[in-house]
Amino acid sequence: MTKHGFKYDLSDCLPFRDSKACERARNIRRDEITKHKNKNFKIRVIENEQAFQFAYVMDIVAGIKRALEAGRKKYVLILPAPNPNYAYVAKMINDLNIPCHHVHTFNMDEYADQDGNTAPRSWKGGFQYWMWRDLFSQIRPALRMPEKQIHFPSTKNVKSYSNMLADLGGADKAYGGIGWGGHVAFYEPHIAVRDHGENMESFLRQGASIVDLHPITVCQNCLYADAGSAGDWSWVPPKAATIGPLDLASSKLVSFWDGFGAGESIWQRFISRLAAHGPVTPRVPASMLQVVKSELILSGSVAADCSCETSERRVPIKF
Repeated sequence: MTKHGFKYDLSDCLPFRDSKACERARNIRRDEITKHKNKNFKIRVIENEQAFQFAYVMDIVAGIKRALEAGRKKYVLILPAPNPNYAYVAKMINDLNIPCHHVHTFNMDEYADQDGNTAPRSWKGGFQYWMWRDLFSQIRPALRMPEKQIHFPSTKNVKSYSNMLADLGGADKAYGGIGWGGHVAFYEPHIAVRDHGENMESFLRQGASIVDLHPITVCQNCLYADAGSAGDWSWVPPKAATIGPLDLASSKLVSFWDGFGAGESIWQRFISRLAAHGPVTPRVPASMLQVVKSELILSGSVAADCSCETSERRVPIKF
């Protein structure tokens, strides 16, 4: 990579090191970001941050209600990591008196220790803890989906987790977001390269598993509220149980939302562009969005231009 006469190779710790592709992604302007040649891959931007968060809540609740009104006996959702907006999902369900007995939820992932033992529901850093606190326990018992229909990947079930989803016909909608290093759920680029090389067909057949977290993911996740927003990387466990690309590819629609979390998630400006418009490769797992039926919804802050040249706009301090 060359910038203003300074040439350097990308860090060896990065599974994706194509500097030209990175530069192309970095230079995609805001007015170009929603254009894509694959008609099954829809990209849109919700400029207002509050509207973005409200739209996410409405999307989840509307899907549940539509399935109920259609008389469907089951409506299957893949849900991403804890999000404070889940409390609004619960409130809307309660206020509108929407029964959720037809809803089956599968969380994307859960932390695990160095031996692959997943965190218990009582651990305050775990996804189960926060999902129950913000979402499931907030839904009135008379409306709540039966507990046997609320699923989390664990040490005990991870080998059968993908089959559990498949037995229900796959997810009707798989929500998520693109990780800083390009992961989907916790399926990391370095794991994808190790297990599948450049073979996307093999990659898309990968089911749920226990994985090692990449250093970028550890840094990303220690910035979120459920980790105290303290940047405490010692709080983030080394492994996780996670769904695989197969579970997303088998969904009727993959719906990724980039714009939540630490620092308004402006770090997603680059990786959202690389995943949506760069090479389709296991080295950027989220690039699979380009080849499955999917949508990518971006907040205005994520869609904004990400070229490092904008740093030159910073007003110098003068005394």
